[in-house]
Amino acid sequence: MKRVILYGGDESTGRGASCMGRPRGTTGRLYFGRDDAEHDMADGLLREGFLPTAAYEAVLSGRKTLVIGRKGAGKSAICMRLTTDGEHAGDTVLLTPDDAAGDEIRRFELQGLTGRSSKSLIWRYVFAVHTARHVIAHATERHGRRHPASVRALRKFLRANGEESEAQLYDRLASGTRGLQTSLSLEAFGVKAALDMSGSSEGTRASVQLEVLEGGVARALKELDCADAHGPLLVLVDQLEQVWSNAPDSKDMVMGLLLAGKHVSGAYGRAVRCVLFLRADIYDVLEFTEGDKYRGDEVRIEWTPEHLRELALTRASVSLGRRLTPEELWQQLFPLSVAGVPTADYLFSRSLARPRDAIQFLNLCRDKAVERGHTRSISPDDVTGATRQFSEWKLQDLAREYLVNFPFLSRIFAIFQNTGYVVMKAALRSRFDEHREALHARFPEYSDTLTVDGVIDVLFAVNFLGVRRGSEVVYTGEAHVSVQPHETEFHIHPCFRPALNALSSTELHPYVPRQRDVFITGDQHVAGLAVRGSQVGATMGFPVGRDFVMVESLVDSCERIRRQLGRANLPSQTAFEISVQVGHVADDASQLLARMQQGEVRDAVSHVVAATNYLNTLATQLVENGMDRGTGVRSVVNRIQDETRALGRMLGGGHYG
Repeated sequence: MKRVILYGGDESTGRGASCMGRPRGTTGRLYFGRDDAEHDMADGLLREGFLPTAAYEAVLSGRKTLVIGRKGAGKSAICMRLTTDGEHAGDTVLLTPDDAAGDEIRRFELQGLTGRSSKSLIWRYVFAVHTARHVIAHATERHGRRHPASVRALRKFLRANGEESEAQLYDRLASGTRGLQTSLSLEAFGVKAALDMSGSSEGTRASVQLEVLEGGVARALKELDCADAHGPLLVLVDQLEQVWSNAPDSKDMVMGLLLAGKHVSGAYGRAVRCVLFLRADIYDVLEFTEGDKYRGDEVRIEWTPEHLRELALTRASVSLGRRLTPEELWQQLFPLSVAGVPTADYLFSRSLARPRDAIQFLNLCRDKAVERGHTRSISPDDVTGATRQFSEWKLQDLAREYLVNFPFLSRIFAIFQNTGYVVMKAALRSRFDEHREALHARFPEYSDTLTVDGVIDVLFAVNFLGVRRGSEVVYTGEAHVSVQPHETEFHIHPCFRPALNALSSTELHPYVPRQRDVFITGDQHVAGLAVRGSQVGATMGFPVGRDFVMVESLVDSCERIRRQLGRANLPSQTAFEISVQVGHVADDASQLLARMQQGEVRDAVSHVVAATNYLNTLATQLVENGMDRGTGVRSVVNRIQDETRALGRMLGGGHYG
């Protein structure tokens, strides 16, 4: 029978929908699982609704031993799945350090060794003890009562060093630190007393003692000679982020773990495999010369929208007790489309590409439907109702996810509140300068990072901002190439836009038909015309036909601006939004012209003045948002300014010289 030994705790975000109670209708029974793998294994869908990925298969086969992914990407799901009966042929040991264990490792040091080398020894000790306990249990269960001498020696060692009974990871670490810093009892391996190494450093003595222990474990594994018959022992280490602090001793703790994990395969051959699960933000900040040795061991978890669709379908099917077709899920249980976008595309484009986000968003849509009494299916309003709350969750979660490495994130996010989601570097520099002094005062240790370029790099790295490259907007989930100096156009990820109220591509005031004295620019002569617009027609002596000419000219100007938009190299959504507002100006003018042609008396001059003011303000906003730098907006701004000057000359002659 497979043995699974767990050491440590778990985590939960508390957002997973519950399976308890008596759900009503199909919607009430629809469920996508818990947020965290530990609870999803216990009372969620991880056992039946697990989706084997390339990363999982690589770990299960033994090709990869270092699993890297962002928070919520599914590292712990793979880890927990490997502990399930029927998945891995051998036994497993799961180590999840808590605060006490993490503190014990961080404080461990040996004179004569670097911090990472010292910490690699304590990890190796833990792995050796767990392997020794596994060997003894396995020999008893599979090899009868008469054990080889090497197995009996391991039992004696464990008894002599207080490691025979079950213990928490902290207790095992505490025992190991005492033994390695002083001396282990090694009589079981033929060493009568403490090793005679007078004059040697503390680190050298500990290394030699550990080699004796590992040699004893390796002999027992070799004498049993049964690894090929049942699969290796898997030692799984997960949730290092729970004890991560970004301090030097914390980095040494993780680098020591990497060194120890690599050492295991050499010390015990095929009989033992150590698999490490690390958050990407932790692994990527480590700096050590041996890093290139781990490339072949690494597998990074990355999810595509297609994989997330499959995950949603699998879990929905399990929750309803029957295999659903994609059409049943995305056209019957969920609406066919939301805001004109296919529902699956809508959902997965507005969340980060990882299972936890998908599960939370899907469950939230389902919860909104249940709250509104929708027992048979989820409506488009249920999905849009869930969108803002989900966005607020994710913005908060992003700041918490990177709180250790980037504690200033939540204050940086405020810079993007109530703006357009297309952010030009020039505009960001202007906004950031307003906050620079306060940020440096609050986070002086991050002053080198808190520059415009530094902030852009951080926001791109955490997937808050994407960068425009050619006709595409690239987020870090799709490419790991950092932001280049020549890149100036950035986009807030759709996941965070509702929470920031950044729903339009650029910050534009909408055109209000026949609005006067609202959009006033710095050109006071136009403002003056707007104020006395009702008097202009009477004082300028225009013939009646001149009113028609002015309004027709306004319509023609709008059409030329829209044609310029079509030629400009603009973000498609930005071009669309500008075109919509200019179109409103043209439509309003066309309606005025139609009324005038029907004989209605209208104040055409005031109308054209208000429209000219609006177009001038539109150009000013584009410049202030930095949109005229590095994109085709400059040509659009020039066209707007040319057209408003021409209209101004028609309105007031010398006023637009």
